[in-house]
Amino acid sequence: MKQITIILSIVIGLMGVSQLDAQSSKDRDQFEVQVDGLGCPFCAYGLEKKFKEFKDIKDIAIDIETGDFSFTYPAAKELTMEAVVAQVVKAGYTPNDAKITRANGTVETNKEAEKEVISEVTTSKLYVNGMCGMCKARIEKATTAVSGVASAVWDIDTKMLTVSYDHQLTSEKDIEKAAAGVGHDTNSTRATDDSYDNLHPCCKYERAN
Repeated sequence: MKQITIILSIVIGLMGVSQLDAQSSKDRDQFEVQVDGLGCPFCAYGLEKKFKEFKDIKDIAIDIETGDFSFTYPAAKELTMEAVVAQVVKAGYTPNDAKITRANGTVETNKEAEKEVISEVTTSKLYVNGMCGMCKARIEKATTAVSGVASAVWDIDTKMLTVSYDHQLTSEKDIEKAAAGVGHDTNSTRATDDSYDNLHPCCKYERAN
């Protein structure tokens, strides 16, 4: 009988801990940021160290290849998007897309106003030189920012950018210029030496003469 009582006490205790954990997760906001400039474990360590200045931060996860960074924070502290973006900058990196999923279910992003409606979509494949997941994030960010572009997806293996756009608002040349502007050569547009030199060391692809 005594053993049964002890076992029941343990089970009830574990159930209580489980309920507390579930309640705790419901009281936390989820943050997701795509960070440009993470190229090595040391970079990830520097970003994590900077964010640990936020007391009670938990569930930190960083993907060096893609630059995806996520964590949770107490909802009661109402950590703002501005504070998160500023902390990434303080750590020495560039924040791209960011999203906050609040404990109450609401979602916030740092995206600007929605892009204009694309009326007539044309899809093209363009060669854009690059090396890694950081290059992918940079190329896609630069090209989707072009007015008239609906979507852009770059393939690491083939180096091909599949882009959908309104040909009345932009052109392949404009899209290639956008990629070259952030350091990536295309078949018809070469990036400036300065923009290429500014790439992270792991993004330095072999350039054609």
